[in-house]
Amino acid sequence: MEQRPFGPTGLEVSAIGFGCWEVGGGYGDVEEAEFGHAVGRALDLGINCFDTAEGYGMGASEVALGKALGSRRDEAIIVSKFGMNYRDKPNMRDSSRERVLTTIDKSLKNLGTDWVDVYLVHWPDRSTPFEETMSALEEVVRDGKVRAVGLSNFTLDEIETCRQAFRVDVVQYGWNMFDRRMQREILPYCAEHNIGFMAYGSLCFGLLTGTFKEDHDFGSADWRSRKGNMGAIKMFENLFGPETFPRNVRAVEELKGIAARYDKSLPQFALRWAISHPAVSTALVGCRNIAEVEDNIGAVGWSISDDDLADIDAIFERHGIETTPDYWIEEV
Repeated sequence: MEQRPFGPTGLEVSAIGFGCWEVGGGYGDVEEAEFGHAVGRALDLGINCFDTAEGYGMGASEVALGKALGSRRDEAIIVSKFGMNYRDKPNMRDSSRERVLTTIDKSLKNLGTDWVDVYLVHWPDRSTPFEETMSALEEVVRDGKVRAVGLSNFTLDEIETCRQAFRVDVVQYGWNMFDRRMQREILPYCAEHNIGFMAYGSLCFGLLTGTFKEDHDFGSADWRSRKGNMGAIKMFENLFGPETFPRNVRAVEELKGIAARYDKSLPQFALRWAISHPAVSTALVGCRNIAEVEDNIGAVGWSISDDDLADIDAIFERHGIETTPDYWIEEV
């Protein structure tokens, strides 16, 4: 497994990271025992970055990850997040000092550990001064509960505001073939300021697995359902909306042909694309079982030619897919 510097943290992070949203719910059923085996196999293969959040099942994902790591916790870089899914708060967000101090203790208990390697604000809480949030993060670093801190889904101006109050070591954003908006500002900014970049949605929330048909039914328990609770967010509508999803599936079918030139599965090819940007520290992908972990390893140790990168772009253009739409992550 390829290891990369994780911003200024002093940690070396695996180019492929293990995303734990799925086991917290929202993606249908995930067998916890299979998840545990997958975590163990990931460690065996050199995957050391595990991304979770309080908001993934309000602690369920953290608990499952803690159990899965068990005595091997020291082999892992644990990234957790806080600040969202509070139904009694405006926009379901709260990054107040009180929330930071109480949630880190809950997360440590859930994970069965004394520290979290990286602690991120999951989404910006614009009703709380960013200076208050960053000051509280400085406290938990000073107390030894957290080693590095960062932000997820913040605008560039908001990152700079936060950096004036306390350091920002790591950021996390969506990044995949279908969604390349971060190449405009965020990725160059991270490269310039030595900030670790975590890519989420590297397989475009399953779209780049190549397993969906145009009439795929996600089921009511899955947020990707056309009636899912994220359907109003523009980018999700652009991926899974009733008008766009069939078109996207057709594009994916063509991408399989380019992956075949390398004798790679489409997920391997898509992950390779995601980690090809020099500012990307790690690309996260959810894994339900050992087989998926082992397949993901095929994304490292090779590169995509410039000609084939151009062919990828031509497929998206031919299907009328705009990969860098001019709106922010959560504009509706």
